[in-house]
Order: sequence, then structure tokens, then C-alpha cells
Amino acid sequence: MHTPRLMPMNLPPIPGALGLSRRSAAQWPLLIQQTAAEPDPANFYMRLHYQMLGLGDAELAMDLQRQALQHRTVFRMEGCARPRLRLLVLMGPGGMMDNTPVDFLLDGSDVELTLLYVLPDAPWPDAVPDHDVAFVALASSDRNDRSLHRIGQLLQHWPRPVLNRPERLESCRRDQLGRLLGGVSGLLLPKTWRLCRADLAGWTTLPCTVRPVDTQGGQGLARIGQPHDLQDYLAQHPEAEFYVSEYIDCQGPDGLYRKCRIALIDGRAYACHLAISSHWMVHYYSAPMTEQAALRAEEADFMQGFDDGFGRRHAPALSEIARRMGLDYLVLDCTETQDGRLLVFEADNQSWIHDTDPVSLFPYKPAVMRKAFMAFRRMLFRAAGAFEADGL
Repeated sequence: MHTPRLMPMNLPPIPGALGLSRRSAAQWPLLIQQTAAEPDPANFYMRLHYQMLGLGDAELAMDLQRQALQHRTVFRMEGCARPRLRLLVLMGPGGMMDNTPVDFLLDGSDVELTLLYVLPDAPWPDAVPDHDVAFVALASSDRNDRSLHRIGQLLQHWPRPVLNRPERLESCRRDQLGRLLGGVSGLLLPKTWRLCRADLAGWTTLPCTVRPVDTQGGQGLARIGQPHDLQDYLAQHPEAEFYVSEYIDCQGPDGLYRKCRIALIDGRAYACHLAISSHWMVHYYSAPMTEQAALRAEEADFMQGFDDGFGRRHAPALSEIARRMGLDYLVLDCTETQDGRLLVFEADNQSWIHDTDPVSLFPYKPAVMRKAFMAFRRMLFRAAGAFEADGL
């Protein structure tokens, strides 16, 4: 099996999604000027890729990424001028929901971040940037299968420690999660099936939720209460395969729905946000967190009191999830049912955790998120320490 050589690579850094989020509107003209003057074609196209993602043009962003990867598959991200650790992230092509957004986890850290894109049909790299720890960022999905398989092959004789090994990532798929986590005390998971169009058309177990396979962020997600709702749904969605889940009503006694985002880092749970909405499909970007101070106050109590509250109540279940999943880094979307159980909607490695909300509205977030970011950093240094001790 091919083992790449480790080599120093002096690559000029570029701003990624985090770097762009930290720039004000007044700084964008200078950013565009810098991009226009970029002499390296790979960096030029990758800079534009991130800028188009920031402007919401995903289709053009993906085209620009393809052009960048035709020139080079390794990119250095903006960060600390004097790093204490070098992290190499193995990725596949795609957008923000296809890979762990590692740069947001390293916000303000002393870790040098380099991205290596592993393409499904490209030759094996003869050399990769020297590093202390490697991290697999690519999410498990149909469109990512070939790239993830290639990453698995490449890692068989990898010369450095590797976190989030790819053979563990398939368990994050919606129809696999229940099989792995079944029987965990205090845990509730919606039963989920993967169905083709014909089988979905004849589905009779209602109510349920349905979404096309390989979608995230609520794209194509609907609650089906009546058979005619299902026929209307299929008429509007031409996809070939779908995930169908039993619908579990988790509405609170006040009529609101809540969804917590929790990161499991090195086996320990960290609060990342609490979204509260009057709609059953809860997403932070659509929940009225910005508009309603009372919701932010509840989120502040949840995040600041997590270790002695939610986290302590569900510590056995969260610990068992981390053990069974076997991933160094995992993100859960979940809630607490009225009877006190932990209801998990999904678990994956690509969901976004960050500290980019305005401090004026969310003053409680930086300190809490810093705990998660520092845990991620400690995990990297622990892995690097094991590498040094083993003398590999």
C-alpha cells in the first residue's frame, strides 16, 4: 500500500470560511483586491471559492473549488504566526456540510491548519505536508463514499497519528445510528429507514418525517401526517431515495420545541447551542433567538449550567454514545423529552459549531465555546504527545 513521504511545504496561507466571517463589510474590498492580485492559481480559485460560499452562491463556489483542485490539492489556512502544533486535515471535495469545519474549532489557537483534499479518481499523493496529527474531516454520505474509501486506503500505513478514522464514520448515517445505539439506557432514537421512491409511495406508518438521502440542514425535510401529504411530497421531490423516520413529538409544555447541539470531544460532552422555536423543525438560523431576549436567556442558562444540568443528567447516555461511536470528535443534535430521556435526532462529524454570533446579543457564548475549542486543542496535543512518546 502506498505511503506518502512527509515533506515541508511552504504554502502562502489563505482565509477560509472562518477568516471571512471575521472580516467586516468594510474589509471586503481589500480582500477582493488581494484575491485579484493572487499569483498562485490554486490559491486564487480557492479564495474565490470561500468568498462565493460567504455570498451564498454554492453552485459557483463548487465550480471554483473544482478549478482550484485541478492545480493543487493542499492548502494552508490563515492562523497563528508561531504555531505549536501542525494539523493536517484530510478532506473531500464539497461544501460546508461535506467536511468538518475544523477552522472554526481552531479559532484563535496555536495550531497550524493545512487541508489535504483526497479526490476519488486522482493519483495517490507522492508527498504530503509534514504534520504532527492528521484528522479525517469528510462526512459519510453516498456522494462522499469513494473519497472516504480512498482516505481509508491511504491511512493504512500513515506515518502520523490519525483522529476520526474513516471506518467509524459510516455509523453516523441516519439509518445506521439506531442499530449502533440501540439499548442505551435513557436514550431515545427515532426509528429510521432508507427507502426507494416506490417503497416510500406505499408507506403507511404515520406520522413520520421524510427527507432525501444526503441532505442536511433541513433541506427537503417534511412531516407527513396523512397519505395525501406523502403523495404531494413525492410530486415535489424527484430524488430516488429517502430517509423516513418515526415522528416523535418533543413539544414542551410551553408549546415550544428545543434542539441542543452538543459536541463530544475526546469522549466528553460540551454545550454548543440551544435553539428554541414554535416550529417542530428547529434550526438555529430560523429560530427567533436574535429577536427574543427570553430565548437567549434560556440558552445562556443551558450553556453556562450545562456541566451541572443537562450534561450531568444525561452523562451516562452521552458517555455510552461516545464509546459506541468510537469517534474522537462527534456532534449531536438532541433534546430532552418531557419524561426525562435524551432524544437524539442525528449524530455526525460535519455539523457546524462556532463562536461567530454577535457578542452584543450573545455575551454568554464566547466563554462556553472556548471550553469546546480548548478541548479540541487538547485532543490534538494528546495525540501528538502519543506520537512523540512512541517515537514513530
